[in-house]
This record gives sequence, C-alpha cells and structure tokens, in this order.
Amino acid sequence: MDFKTLVSAMAPETYHKLADAVGTGRWADGTPLTEQQKGQTLQLVLAYQSTVLQSNELFTVGADGQLVQKTKAELKKQFDNNDAIARFGHDDL
Repeated sequence: MDFKTLVSAMAPETYHKLADAVGTGRWADGTPLTEQQKGQTLQLVLAYQSTVLQSNELFTVGADGQLVQKTKAELKKQFDNNDAIARFGHDDL
C-alpha cells in the first residue's frame, strides 16, 4: 500500500489518536513516542489534514499543502459571524 492510499484509507478515529499522540508526545497508554515515531506520526497527521479533511481551520494543512494562516481581520470576521459563541455581559457571570 502506498502512502497516499494509506492516508486516504485512515479512519477518522485513527487520525484523532495519532494527532493526540503527536500533541502530547505519548501514545494513549502513556508510552513516550520515539523521535522516529514523532516524525512519522506527524507526517501522517499533516497528510490526512491536507488530503482528507481539507480544512481551512487555522494552523492546519490546507489542500494546497500549505499551513493555513489567517490575518487578524479574517479571524475577527470569522468569530463575529459565528452565532455559536456565547456572549456574556459583566453582570451575567
């Protein structure tokens, strides 16, 4: 199986486990990742983000293979248009 096929066939649960391992530096059982495992796992996570997720979320890898970055104005517009964010006044808390 080649690399692209492996990434495309990866289950979302596997991606999340690998992303957690890269983020924490440990496997789910607490065993630390070796330097080789960190590199390979990170490569899989980034490839999955760019080919499967094709997300435009900040600091993910986009479909073009580049890190998604946004300006402050773009982020402000994104959050201002998001009705899912709760807004509280000082006296509400």
